[in-house]
Amino acid sequence: MKTILCYGDSITWGYIPGNLGRLPLDQRWPSVLARALGPDYEVIAEGLRGRYTVHDEPFRPGRSGADLLQPILESHAPVDLLILLLGTNDVLHFPELTAYDAARGIETLCKLAQASEAGPDGGEPRILLIAPPRIGKLSDELSLMCHGKPEHALDFARHYRSVAGDRGLAFLDAAEVTEPSPVDGVHLDAQGQRRLGEAVARAVLQIFSHPTALG
Repeated sequence: MKTILCYGDSITWGYIPGNLGRLPLDQRWPSVLARALGPDYEVIAEGLRGRYTVHDEPFRPGRSGADLLQPILESHAPVDLLILLLGTNDVLHFPELTAYDAARGIETLCKLAQASEAGPDGGEPRILLIAPPRIGKLSDELSLMCHGKPEHALDFARHYRSVAGDRGLAFLDAAEVTEPSPVDGVHLDAQGQRRLGEAVARAVLQIFSHPTALG
């Protein structure tokens, strides 16, 4: 059995757009992924609302993805595949950060994972790096958080693809397979989650069908 760890933010957690609630377990993309892959794969969802790549908040501790990645990897070891879907909160909550900066944070997480010894036989887990969905028309609340950044500052795919290429990782651009709900312009509704989960399943099957492939 292959163990797959999905490490992400509120999209992986299953946040309902504009609702503050959580989608039912079976509607979240890691569950869609698990159903598509079947019984030979264990899919573990580690999504947390407000998680960043490497940053933290003074009043909400534990939001840095870098701080928690190692212990979470160890708790689920051996991990065959780590799926990273983070970065949206970096550009929404920090005025000075762009998608380029989020990619640098993601690269730090990749380095941590590759040095974690939490993969099979004490090696490194393979990594599927997912560029977050494109940020759409934001709700009034989220628009204030985004600080009016230009579109090029939110181009996750360009910079994440570069990180994946430099580090020999598998890559998926979520913006090519799904889009955020028009309710808030960031989060995925049930249909968006389903599309993402199905696309990730195709990527995962490709990774494991080619042992020498990237990732």
